[in-house]
Amino acid sequence: MDIQFKAAGIVEKGTLVVFASDNVKKKGSVVLSQTAKGLDEKMKGALSKAIKISGFKGKKGSMTMILTPAGLPLSRLIVLGTGKGAKLTSHDYSVIGASIIAKLLTSGESDITVAFDEVEGSTVDAVEAASRIGEGIRLKSYRFAKYRTKEPKSKKPTVKHVVITMSDHKAAAKRFKTLDAVASGVALTRDLVSEPANILNPVTFAARIKDLEADGIKVTTLGEKAMEKLGMGSLLSVGQGSAHESQMVVMQWNGGAKDEAPLAFIGKGVTFDTGGISLKPGAGMEQMKWDMGGAGTVVGLMKALAARKAKVNVVAIVGLVENMPSSTATRPGDVVTSMSGQTIEILNTDAEGRMVLADALWYCQDKYNPKFMIDLATLTGAIIVSLGKEHAGLFSDDDDLSAKLYDAGIETGDKVWRLPLHDNYDKLINCDIADMKNIGGPGAGSITAAQFLKRFTNDVPWVHLDIAGTVWAEKDMPLSAKGGTGHGVKLLDHFISENYE
Repeated sequence: MDIQFKAAGIVEKGTLVVFASDNVKKKGSVVLSQTAKGLDEKMKGALSKAIKISGFKGKKGSMTMILTPAGLPLSRLIVLGTGKGAKLTSHDYSVIGASIIAKLLTSGESDITVAFDEVEGSTVDAVEAASRIGEGIRLKSYRFAKYRTKEPKSKKPTVKHVVITMSDHKAAAKRFKTLDAVASGVALTRDLVSEPANILNPVTFAARIKDLEADGIKVTTLGEKAMEKLGMGSLLSVGQGSAHESQMVVMQWNGGAKDEAPLAFIGKGVTFDTGGISLKPGAGMEQMKWDMGGAGTVVGLMKALAARKAKVNVVAIVGLVENMPSSTATRPGDVVTSMSGQTIEILNTDAEGRMVLADALWYCQDKYNPKFMIDLATLTGAIIVSLGKEHAGLFSDDDDLSAKLYDAGIETGDKVWRLPLHDNYDKLINCDIADMKNIGGPGAGSITAAQFLKRFTNDVPWVHLDIAGTVWAEKDMPLSAKGGTGHGVKLLDHFISENYE
């Protein structure tokens, strides 16, 4: 789909979208945008009359379709509600854009023109607002349909061209180019998370990451022999029951000063999680193809940073494994030695993500001396019990990093919520026969998992993001369809651009 920004002019075909906001001064009425007012005059008040008859109130994201009168070369005229302008955020404009394409993507329409006019009372810069509408259109139009051989015509996308008109269209086009680069990273994450596990295993996932070298990213892959030499007994224990060799992939983007310490992002990449010997229930197990969501987010972030030529140094590490039951699989009660030298008693082989991240975190701080480390993982079902699907869980001792990530979440819609860490939780993973055990008991499951990871950070500033509830959606979301959401890519890109470039 081609998305362009142009100066306002006569629309000669397709669907025209104009705005109307909630009239805060006169309840139950709407305020037409400048373009809508002009159309209303041409239509001799017919637009205002049609809006009134339809009961349209201008609520954010609401729409009413008006029959196109003779003399206007349009197939459709849509009035879109923007709500109360003073309450609109940048993210809201993305959602408005998404609502447009959700309505029209499979409508049979090929051309859409969005007449952007500043919304009365809005404090969001016009260029930012217009470009965010384009972002929402791009994100919501994503589909994962590569394995569909037959599809009803009514479900096939028809929109090919979108034009957003406004006065400062050149500035909006420039800003949208950056947002579109980030959207490419979100799309890659959604692709990876959506792939079935018979297609995406640790080896093929590593090969997909290798493709990022074309974007200027340095990619290094460690196989099992290399990890054995480094003493990564924790990570390797997870994949030893699989026919597919475990991998660790390191990505480096060097867009900053040569002597500047990199920012580090680490992702859990369990390409399929049966639970191992501690086998999961069969119902819903097919969803465990997205247990590599943390790694998928990290890979998408690197794609976004490279696509927009970010002026920062970043190292990203993903541990890629498949957790399968077999005669060679790790057993409950086994004790393994991590790269850090710390020993771990494995009481539950389904608590495997922390085992992967333990060696990845240690390797990262030991080799790259980063400014900080942020890990992302679909780590615990307990985080879904705590926060549902609305927020990712955030764990950290660093108030500054936590605050910056929270703010980035509000701005982008990839929301996070901080939960506690404490010595009393840490004691729950102490062990009789090893340095620690890999589960902490029936309570505070997400917290004890985070405490486990903290033992491998070696006091480097660190944040753990548990994205188990946000990486996949069982229903359509404001900016995505059912399936992979790409949660975390926009969050981390904004966090980086606002604070470290």
